[in-house]
Amino acid sequence: MKIALVHDYLTQPGGAERVFELLCKHYPNADIFTSIYDPERSIDLSERLVRTTVLQQIPCAAKYFRLLAPFYFSAFRALDLYDYDLIISSTTSFAKAVKKRAGARHICFCHNVTRFLWDTQTYLREYGDYKYFYPLLETIFNAMRKVDLTYAQEPDLYIANSSVVAYRIQKYYGKPATVINYPINSNKFSFLEQKEDFYLASSRLISYKRIDVIIEAFNWLGWPLFIIGNGPERERLASRALKNIQLLGHVSDAERSSLMTKASSVIVAALEDYGLVPIEANASGTPVIAYGAGGVLDTQIPGQTGVFFQRQTPDALQAALLKAREISWDYKKIRNHALSKFSEEAFFNRVDQMIENVCSAA
Repeated sequence: MKIALVHDYLTQPGGAERVFELLCKHYPNADIFTSIYDPERSIDLSERLVRTTVLQQIPCAAKYFRLLAPFYFSAFRALDLYDYDLIISSTTSFAKAVKKRAGARHICFCHNVTRFLWDTQTYLREYGDYKYFYPLLETIFNAMRKVDLTYAQEPDLYIANSSVVAYRIQKYYGKPATVINYPINSNKFSFLEQKEDFYLASSRLISYKRIDVIIEAFNWLGWPLFIIGNGPERERLASRALKNIQLLGHVSDAERSSLMTKASSVIVAALEDYGLVPIEANASGTPVIAYGAGGVLDTQIPGQTGVFFQRQTPDALQAALLKAREISWDYKKIRNHALSKFSEEAFFNRVDQMIENVCSAA
């Protein structure tokens, strides 16, 4: 069976990209496709050939990939995947639009519906001047929503990473989705029973991640906080952080793993569609302090692997942090929870069975 693996774009090392990296390793003979590829800034695909679209030829495309949004659907439709028996797309937006031949099957790992189209104001809040262009943007986005909905009918099966995302796929695309919680690469995360006196946030620095809430909480508490990640909000966030907070920018996987292992807790203030960071923290034996909505409801056990706060405010986060300090955490139990529930083995056992079922029904 000839397999094609397709991802929206490989220009950053986010959670969706880490899942795609695992898919690439699980299917070592599959061909890899994406719209734009920047090997210096994305996942490790070793010596694998990555086939791209015409968008790759645009100068600075990898840096300004978001500005190319109106062109991705046509770029993916232009990919020649006629020879492939199975297409596995990994997408939050565009890769689901690829064409397949009659008799082939298309399974879509949908990390979310296209956020900037279906939750526009939340997504664009990080771009302070967008409101001046909103009438023009809304005209463009209305046209793109129709195209997105049309191409959302292409996959034969949707796999969602959480019950929240499955609900959105049904709501916006009218398609049922099977929930399979995505795994982590457990080999990347080590374990230490002894934690150090600092806290950690690991996130792209964009508005819906609510790093501002974390900074305000730690400004008040004065506790040490490290923030991993880059994004358009970095300058603004850095200007608000006091001396107990360090914005580290991009760090290596090894350094990120080390910080996860040593941190007292990992903080997540966003409403995450799924969220690999909390599971990665747990795999390091580290508890999570998280906004109690979205994907963490599928992955965390309050009081055992983490603590939830119910409002995205500094006060609510502070209360959760103080509560977490009173808990005698069983770090080994936290790690075992992640390894047993969210391992690659458990994930691919379900995925392989699902693919076998879909392909045998073709």
